Amino acid sequence: MNEPTKPAAIVAKTMSGDDYRESLRRLRPTVYVDGQLIESVADARVLQPGINALAVTYDFGRDPARSALMTAVQSASGKAVNRMLHVNESAGDLLNKLEAVRVLCQETGCAQRYLTHDALNAIAQVSARIDDAKGSTEHRARFADYLQHVQDQDLAIGIAMTDAKGDRSKRPHEQSNPDTYVHVIERNGKGIVISGTKAIVTGAPYMHEFLVMPGRAMQAADAAFAVCCAVPADAPGLTIVARPAGRPGEKLEHGAALFSRRYGQSTGVLIFDKVFVPWERVFYADEWQHSGSMTYSYATHHRHSCIAARAGFGDLLIGAGALMCEANGFDPGEHANLLEPMVELIKITEGFFACGVAASVYGAPDPHSHTFMPEPVFANIGKLLLSTQIYDMHRLAHEVSGGLIVALPGPDEDHNPATAATLAEVLRANPAVPYDKRIEVARFIEDLTASYQGGWYSVISLHGGGSPAAMKREIWRNYPVGSKVELVERLLDRGVLHDPARAITRNRQPGRCCDTGCTKPGQAMTLPMASPLSGTPARASAQDATDGVAKSVGCESDKGHP
Repeated sequence: MNEPTKPAAIVAKTMSGDDYRESLRRLRPTVYVDGQLIESVADARVLQPGINALAVTYDFGRDPARSALMTAVQSASGKAVNRMLHVNESAGDLLNKLEAVRVLCQETGCAQRYLTHDALNAIAQVSARIDDAKGSTEHRARFADYLQHVQDQDLAIGIAMTDAKGDRSKRPHEQSNPDTYVHVIERNGKGIVISGTKAIVTGAPYMHEFLVMPGRAMQAADAAFAVCCAVPADAPGLTIVARPAGRPGEKLEHGAALFSRRYGQSTGVLIFDKVFVPWERVFYADEWQHSGSMTYSYATHHRHSCIAARAGFGDLLIGAGALMCEANGFDPGEHANLLEPMVELIKITEGFFACGVAASVYGAPDPHSHTFMPEPVFANIGKLLLSTQIYDMHRLAHEVSGGLIVALPGPDEDHNPATAATLAEVLRANPAVPYDKRIEVARFIEDLTASYQGGWYSVISLHGGGSPAAMKREIWRNYPVGSKVELVERLLDRGVLHDPARAITRNRQPGRCCDTGCTKPGQAMTLPMASPLSGTPARASAQDATDGVAKSVGCESDKGHP
């Protein structure tokens, strides 16, 4: 018997890269870069590498060869939307997002737009949590309306989460200057008015809107600072102070900065000066009890995405390292001094990416919103590995490439009639690889690892999504150490009963004492399939949990949901 035909997904309005650039021309944000007021963001030379990177996320979504991976069907609306705007509904969604971000970052170095995905998923979860606590549907409905707006317009949304912070030893309400944190200064029947400063906003100059989110758990005295809302990039009272994207001005005509003159990232500081936000764009205000859940949810999603982003960057280093070995006249497979660092580079890249895959496969439905959440231990371990090993990745690329990547004559010499011919002859290594191809790869590696841009990749890998210390806290908080302790005590026939007051056994795998386990706000609930972290049997069928994965992974559209 033939299976019933499923209705075709409705394709929401999706933009091309050129459409995206044109949409920026319709906005009038107040943007300063290097002290200069930018008249048209879309046409500003200093921002082109960042705009190019965002444009790829649009073009890939419309590319028939990639669209199955780069788009997803939102079940509530039946619409096919850009995956960077999709709210996860299965473990397969998490896997496809991971792969999509890796593919985008292979092309651009850093796709930037995946932060939007991470924030939308977090707000969906916390909106549902607040409604469940209040016995209402207001927050869910408000977010659903906004999500439809974002998806229908195919918007690029910047994430304004990190506050300026002021004195780090003091809480928001204790700051001598309250504007070091974004806070509500007025509320009325039409909406709220916010002031304050958000720092380190990725892609700030060339976003359509911003999602303002709390950057830390708040206390009752910090209620005014517990605000989550959406603000247009050109809202009155909002000023964006940013840096150039990539290396747009460095020897454009002669071939230096081959990669980062094309793709890069601007970051900005957002200064809110009495910015009005209507209630329909306010997801919560003053609900300080839920700010910790917001930061936890966003951080877990974002660290999962960062794994894929740096895997894409690792792919660039692996490919460039292999090309440099070839240009130097060596086959890494035949020389241990090159084989070992190349395999180490591969091991690092695929090692932390494997953590992302595990975080996807063992992901769990959020108990309030029923969206899917990456498994937090694997997500944090993967992010911790890439954060601390990004410097090793650079070192290994340098080791296999040789010192020429920073010792080549400047690119102007390639066009100097007095020196070019001689350099082309004596600086050639492998007879099968022309001089100009050798130096292109050398300068590519310099651009990614030994330039301003290379330093930028290191710092965002180390601190983006939280410092290593933050990830270590999350690993310890979520890892079931108590289960491991009790395992050993059982094997030793010690017969020690579980004591809830015993610190070392507090964190146990859920399911031993009750159906859901004892969880703190924001903590991941019981996994839908057995986690290798625990070794305990699953209470749900592993096949049930993986059906959604099998149907959607491997560039297949998401049709099945557990």
